[in-house]
Amino acid sequence: MRLTRFSRFSTFLAVTLSALALSACGGGNDASLTSQPKMFTADGGVSSFYQWNGTIPNTPGILLQQEALPANLVLPNAAQGIRILYSSTDGDDGKTAIYVSGDLQLPKGTPPAGGWPLIAWAHGTVGVADVCAPSWTVRDPRDVDYLDAWLAQGYAVVSTDYQGLGTPGLHPYLHARPEAYSVLDSIRAVSKAFPQLSSSVVIVGQSQGAQGAIATAAYAPAYAPEIKLLGTVATGVPYQLQSVLAYLNALTAQMPASGFTSVLATLESYAWLGYATAERVVPNFLLSDHLTAKGKAFYSVVATQCLGPIEDYITQNKLVTSDVFNGDVTIWATQTLQSSNYPTVKFAAPMFVGTGTLDTDIPTVVQYQFAKDACAAGSTIEQHYYVGQNHDGTVLASLVDSTPFVQKLFAGQPITSNCAALTPPP
Repeated sequence: MRLTRFSRFSTFLAVTLSALALSACGGGNDASLTSQPKMFTADGGVSSFYQWNGTIPNTPGILLQQEALPANLVLPNAAQGIRILYSSTDGDDGKTAIYVSGDLQLPKGTPPAGGWPLIAWAHGTVGVADVCAPSWTVRDPRDVDYLDAWLAQGYAVVSTDYQGLGTPGLHPYLHARPEAYSVLDSIRAVSKAFPQLSSSVVIVGQSQGAQGAIATAAYAPAYAPEIKLLGTVATGVPYQLQSVLAYLNALTAQMPASGFTSVLATLESYAWLGYATAERVVPNFLLSDHLTAKGKAFYSVVATQCLGPIEDYITQNKLVTSDVFNGDVTIWATQTLQSSNYPTVKFAAPMFVGTGTLDTDIPTVVQYQFAKDACAAGSTIEQHYYVGQNHDGTVLASLVDSTPFVQKLFAGQPITSNCAALTPPP
């Protein structure tokens, strides 16, 4: 595998997961915080729309309020963009009623008989601060082009911000169940409130969003059996992050110890995965006990900034693990990464899996293993490699195959699994 760039996903995969652990602990030495730690949630910076002051319905998937998106957030091929707030369920505890934000983009023209076919978009890593919520800030140009391609074909697109992004509370980054519940309840909310939408949906996601899309497919039969989920499209698939951690730790050990390189920073940051959500699963654990002064300064940036500025901060300050933490922290990894796992890889509907052969954010062999395991479980998998494409490039490159895949799903045509021809990545 050729490691040549400062990986957007891999860097933020580590540092933001670490931020979640910090979020659950807070800091300081106030004795009154011993039994009830101060919660750091990276909240603030968004409008009052994201704060719901009424009673949260016990029924998930109820549209609470809506407003027109600012013109700069409406996708070019959309006739209308709508910011939404809807009820959901806390995916971490599985029972607490919460609310989540997102947006709906409607295509141009007249809805066909049966309504606009619906795509639910699960976004990739943006940050944990509220200001990073896609319904609040301008999307990455790649995502604009990608979603615009679906709108141009006559699909409506509903996008969740995920639990805790935009709305109050912690964004449980890379927790599979919160992602799934956020996606499923966004579908419920718009399906009930907008009669111009079809009752059928396809889930689409990339990177963190691929995990969210796959998790949605896995949790849908139990959590939202009424949703007509036709299939899933996932590119840059995270899988078995415990093995990714071990893999990257091994690579880190082979890197030169002297000097700062972007590659070394990326691999070092992966080691911070052990702090994913340690305080949620490890008794008597406080991340603040393990942070250096530089570590505390770093997390103040994570709490208020999005992906780009965080990457810049790491590069400018040449941060490595020993700068941020005052001891060995990897011991917590196996205990804290369980929340990233899928409950099953046996899916009720077909799944498209796209992998770039130059993907260094999620190792290609890990993505292959997901497809292999899903095939072995009896899932219908259509898997494709995109030669010369990295983690980001695969998104748009995959449209040549995912477009007919989605067309077949909405047309009621069968998807032919290519599991029998599945081969390891070149």
